[in-house]
Amino acid sequence: MKKINVLICDDHLIVRQGIRQVLADAPDITVAFEAANGPDALNRVRQGGIDVVLMDIAMPHRDGLDVLRQMKSEFPKVPVLMLSTYPDKQYAVRSMKLGAVGYLNKSADSEQMIAAIRKVASGGMFITPAVAEHLASAIGAGHTEDKPLHERLSHREYQVFRLLSQGRSVSEIADQLALSSNTVSTYRARILEKTGVRNDVELALYAVRQELTQV
Repeated sequence: MKKINVLICDDHLIVRQGIRQVLADAPDITVAFEAANGPDALNRVRQGGIDVVLMDIAMPHRDGLDVLRQMKSEFPKVPVLMLSTYPDKQYAVRSMKLGAVGYLNKSADSEQMIAAIRKVASGGMFITPAVAEHLASAIGAGHTEDKPLHERLSHREYQVFRLLSQGRSVSEIADQLALSSNTVSTYRARILEKTGVRNDVELALYAVRQELTQV
């Protein structure tokens, strides 16, 4: 039996240990490597021998979507399953657009995670009914004027939008995304204009109304 070599990328040790324990029940799957951040994950994939990457979205310094974009640029054939505690509605479609072959919530049961890894390792895509619904809605809203306001944001604008809606300051966001404060302020101004709100409080309320954040 050929083993499926999995790389787990998550900044929380206890999460990596939990996933490792779940996957230990699958005789055809082995956790070959673990990474606590995006750069380490990229270096591991560059060394070869990885069949599937499980990538957390919320990581310090470089979030999972940034790492996903670079990983797919360098290794387009390596399947990446995104993991998140965020609602499917918030990140599933963006993940798939950037090249992910599936999106799993961390609340998924062990059977679903194992099934997802097996499917993407064999060349398929793993899409839950909820994610399929969001993808269908995104395709249906093909014209810019039909899209929800936040869907008009670029990838970087959406990153800043998410952090602003969580109450992060401009300087905190600049540190996390390795940008200058002036650049973040420019993104903030664009976000306010595109979403039609006047300040960060209204932006946070918009995110709650759109079910884009956890409360």
